[in-house]
Amino acid sequence: MKFMHRERHRTEHIGWLRAAVLGANDGIISTASLVVGVAAAQASHASIMTTAVAGLVAGAMSMAAGEYVSVFSQADTEKADLAREHRELTENPEAEHRELMAIYTQRGITPALAGEVATQLMAHDALGAHARDELGISEALSAKPLQAALASATSFAVGAVLPLAVVMLAPGSSLLAWTVATAIFFLALLGVLAARIGGAPMLKSASRVALWGTLAMAMTAGVGAIFGAAP
Repeated sequence: MKFMHRERHRTEHIGWLRAAVLGANDGIISTASLVVGVAAAQASHASIMTTAVAGLVAGAMSMAAGEYVSVFSQADTEKADLAREHRELTENPEAEHRELMAIYTQRGITPALAGEVATQLMAHDALGAHARDELGISEALSAKPLQAALASATSFAVGAVLPLAVVMLAPGSSLLAWTVATAIFFLALLGVLAARIGGAPMLKSASRVALWGTLAMAMTAGVGAIFGAAP
């Protein structure tokens, strides 16, 4: 008896990977930048801690709300497209059959075989066939608002905890240097992790994330130094 060969593809992770990486990246950059900016303004350690904690809470909630609204809008668009496709299949199935047949023909299947494939797929699941091959909507790539919101909020909080822990443990005299150095390290590590899960080049991913994080902290430090008041 032959067993079915099951393949696992990296696109299966794309629904939560995008939100998780974005959340953790934003958590590290936002919190570290806030700490760097306030520290450059010569604020007290208590003020820096308060800023970091407030940034964690506000950022996690903002990420969750933003991701939920964004992905829910995508889900609404997908539902509208599916409803329209269902209506067209009911009103004019012959035209929809020709449309599906043309899609397969453009992919290199002979017209006769394309027509047979379209007939069989529509007999099995007409809406599913059109959703997948005409609209590009699949189970792996379909919008999941709640999943994306939870992933964003959780990953932001996890990312933000890292610079917060540095603020708690680093010596006050070298807090700024410790925050910048560890944030760059955390961002590079996140880039490597995301690249490993997604199958992308690790060095390029780590460099890209670390570069933009460094730029954000540098700009925030400049603002803090310019507008901050000396003790």
